[in-house]
Amino acid sequence: MAKSGRGKKPGRGGAPAAGDKATWPSHGADVRGTVNEEITERAEGAGREGAPSEDDRHMARGDKSGKKAVHKPSAMKHLKKKG
Repeated sequence: MAKSGRGKKPGRGGAPAAGDKATWPSHGADVRGTVNEEITERAEGAGREGAPSEDDRHMARGDKSGKKAVHKPSAMKHLKKKG
């Protein structure tokens, strides 16, 4: 069964889902971007190949740089929608 962060509140065990805006730490600064997908099996992303751990990984793309990043959901902070 695939895990999904939908319907869960950020900071309470929920995680950003595909299409959500989020921030994540990178080299001393927070990067803002969009979560592209949840990685549930071995895949290549951000120049590395790997398998998800018990915590599935999320692939995201930074808004400014356009670069891909792969992180644990716990390292990503879900951004609230404006409005």
